[in-house]
Amino acid sequence: MRLAPLSALLLVALAPLAQAQAPAATPAAETAKPVAIVNGREIPALYAELVKREMAPQGQPENGQLDARVKESLINLELLSRAAMDKGLDRDPRLAAAIDIRRKDQLAKAYLEDYVKAHPVTDAEVQALYDKAKTEAVGPEYRARHILVATEAEANKVIADLGKKVKFEDLAKKHSKDPGSAKNGGQLDWADRRVFVPEFSEALARLKKGETTRTPVKTQFGYHVIRLDDVRQPTLPPLDAVRGEIVRQIQQQRVRDAIQAVRGGAKIE
Repeated sequence: MRLAPLSALLLVALAPLAQAQAPAATPAAETAKPVAIVNGREIPALYAELVKREMAPQGQPENGQLDARVKESLINLELLSRAAMDKGLDRDPRLAAAIDIRRKDQLAKAYLEDYVKAHPVTDAEVQALYDKAKTEAVGPEYRARHILVATEAEANKVIADLGKKVKFEDLAKKHSKDPGSAKNGGQLDWADRRVFVPEFSEALARLKKGETTRTPVKTQFGYHVIRLDDVRQPTLPPLDAVRGEIVRQIQQQRVRDAIQAVRGGAKIE
């Protein structure tokens, strides 16, 4: 029931803005001597800086090996791209379109990064969003276990075994068809019951702490036997603990604002 990740291309507007925080190119890189000269054509030092950001392992310092790899990669890129142009491959419509889309994608990223930078998130905005979250009603969270089987007869057999004092956890490991919870004795993570399908959610709400459903619960996945282990009322974490997430949410809204602004002034047919 998790949402699938969005495609990065063209939907960059809805992707995390971590790349917006990437350091800008240094003036030194723009004026430094070329990485190499291949058939009389210079490979600018700025190219090496850009490639290093992609190739360097996160959090690890640059070293001579990385410099050598970057240089060799750029030389190969220059030679292969020139060979492709000599063969006229750059005139292929599909390749030309792919290159143009990538170019526009980079330009779109640059525009959105610039927009977010020009409209920084303020402490007042963070506080306002946090205060709004505090006023919103939050339902209780449930911690439950379940055993999922294919037929009602199997579910009734599980309920009968529970009546004979067989441990719920052992039955779940042996019989449950839910791969995510069976190995943990049927245990589910703490969750608002609304994240479950309606039939499961309604059965869960009727249980008292420590109770198990007395009849099988049928859903689109099969038949469930459910036990409610605990209930709690969630509390909002301190502002400092969620500040980063709030900032990201506001930045995402900035991105949506930027898109809305350019679309608002456009003639789209």
